[in-house]
Amino acid sequence: MYNRYSRQTILQNIGEEGQEKLAQSSIAVVGCGALGTAASNNLARAGVGRIIIIDRDFVELSNLQRQMLYDENDVDEPKAIAAARKLENINSDIEIEPVVKDINHTNVEDILSKADLVLDGTDNILTRMLVNDVCVKQEKPWIYTGAIGTSGMTMNILPGKACLRCLYPTIPKIGSLPTCDTMGVLNTITVIMGSMETTEALKILLGHIPVGTDSKLRVYDAWNNSLDEVLVRKNPDCPCCAEKNYEYMDTEDREVITSLCGRNAIQITPADPKELSLDEMAEKLEPLGEVKNTPFILIFKTEKEEISLFKDGRAIIKGTHDEKVARSLYARYIGT
Repeated sequence: MYNRYSRQTILQNIGEEGQEKLAQSSIAVVGCGALGTAASNNLARAGVGRIIIIDRDFVELSNLQRQMLYDENDVDEPKAIAAARKLENINSDIEIEPVVKDINHTNVEDILSKADLVLDGTDNILTRMLVNDVCVKQEKPWIYTGAIGTSGMTMNILPGKACLRCLYPTIPKIGSLPTCDTMGVLNTITVIMGSMETTEALKILLGHIPVGTDSKLRVYDAWNNSLDEVLVRKNPDCPCCAEKNYEYMDTEDREVITSLCGRNAIQITPADPKELSLDEMAEKLEPLGEVKNTPFILIFKTEKEEISLFKDGRAIIKGTHDEKVARSLYARYIGT
């Protein structure tokens, strides 16, 4: 009788011993959108023993075109929770840990310390720089991956080798980079890039990519069927991996306000997150507008505003890119 992994263990690249290594491994997936769902799906089916899914957002109808783990029944549910439920149904032998949080300087070290390797499923460069800081500091391998339009890129970032800041010394100006909302995205490219980073992750966990391997940026265009590789050398003056200056981590504890990529929305994370009673907030807000309350998220709508409130006090204010407007709405409806 063939077992769950029989088609995988007969591969010389893996075998029974490799399968056991995967079962003992832990991977954190930062962001569970298009890339994250593809990667998480592959990891669960491959038998990686523990998968930590970190996502701050909830499922929207427009996500279903490319975010492969979700369906219409998941709309308005936190992505990490919906993804975990699907993955548990795929493989009940492994551990899935959903984390419904905005990963930031106040929690990133603790969350990522639990993983042997980190996969990039996020959609913004600031979060990637933060993950880069932590992984370099903790000497933990991670894989940078992105996709836009019909093309994507990925790069293994291994201890002692070039890091993301060697590739991008400075962050591009806000608005200078295209987003999925302004440029669009082909749903096959996110699956391809998610599969590419998963394959690299398995190779790293199984020891088929030695820690000392040089970093290469791989760029693939699905429409033109082209694959290019660029060697990325370690910058001897890199603020992060050379000088050990982790500036994206070493910031003052304060309220975190983030403009969400392509969403016309602002996210506000309190400086001192404390668990809220969503039931009490729903009772408070019901006289003021339409309220939809679930165990994980409260959605509040008026004629002009929409606020999605999470249990940790984090909120997404839709319909504005103005931080002052978003902060005012948060104070008005949620409190300071």
